[in-house]
Amino acid sequence: MPDRDPDSRDVDALGTDSGGDPSVSAAVAAGAALFNEGHVLAAHDPWEAAWLPLDEGDDERLLHGLIAVAAATHHATERNWSGAAGCAANAVEYLAAVDDAARGVDVPSVLAWCRRLAADPETIERADPPVFLVDGEAPTFADLDFSAALLAAPPLAVAVGHSDEATVEQAAALAREERGTGRTQFAELIFAFLREPDARPQVAARLADHVERATRKHRDVEGLF
Repeated sequence: MPDRDPDSRDVDALGTDSGGDPSVSAAVAAGAALFNEGHVLAAHDPWEAAWLPLDEGDDERLLHGLIAVAAATHHATERNWSGAAGCAANAVEYLAAVDDAARGVDVPSVLAWCRRLAADPETIERADPPVFLVDGEAPTFADLDFSAALLAAPPLAVAVGHSDEATVEQAAALAREERGTGRTQFAELIFAFLREPDARPQVAARLADHVERATRKHRDVEGLF
């Protein structure tokens, strides 16, 4: 992969860079919201999606560290003490090498949590994980913009089990396609899926229905040529 500065890549209105990869800022917000809403393991997904294409640098280290934070916290909740301690130590190594406010993240508070887990992973039984702060705020699903919401919805589908990940990923792709056309059907459903937990089963059913209709319509159009 050629050398590049992630901050120099153009990011469009959909939250993807010029190469089609998720933007780091959107991924940070999506993962932070998932973590803050209690879906710790799911937070790993948007962070990893943005991390994988990156070359070595501050963003790569930040996201690598956040991925390890999610893994460490998850292992601790599962009482996998050695896994928690090992991942927490990895998180400390990566996050200690970035700025205290990298991408707006309150890195010192995350580092403090990881150091506690590395030294005593059973601390999770006496203290809750920290709230992830980004630009001084604690993101929740209600705070996510369009691009971050599309990154958060598929892993949430896996976490809550009301829909399969592939269907929500297709819905996110269709939301991107309808962007700028005046249509907002898929975007509205994805926002509802994130923000209305009591209605998630019904919203998931509607998403699946609309995805099936759109897929069938695309097949019919392709069949004309």
